[in-house]
Amino acid sequence: MSDSHKAALAEGRDQGRAVRRYLEALEAHKPKRGRKRTPESVQKRLIAIEEKLDEADALTRLHLVQERMNLESELATGGNTVDMQALEDEFVVAAAPYGARKGIAYAAWRQLGVDPAVLRRAGIKRGTDS
Repeated sequence: MSDSHKAALAEGRDQGRAVRRYLEALEAHKPKRGRKRTPESVQKRLIAIEEKLDEADALTRLHLVQERMNLESELATGGNTVDMQALEDEFVVAAAPYGARKGIAYAAWRQLGVDPAVLRRAGIKRGTDS
């Protein structure tokens, strides 16, 4: 395998990684319906769970324990923020060549939630395959 072929493979992997990370971050940070939870509201719910645990039947206790674990995990990771701008910048560099190579249309990017302004920055225009 030639050095140029190895470099092309590495570049493709880098582009795929940048696209994947950005799309996963978009998915993870989609606005959710309903009232936003604050650390205070999570703590309040944890207290309520602790109060209910003693009197709950086995199946309800199972669900309460799982909810408590989920809430504790949410609290632990609540301060971790993703640098969406950095991921977006990497995506902008990688998306057009990646999309051209894979035959990905503008509409497919949009269906996954990529903003039209981001696609414009990446050089992907409406009505094109990439």
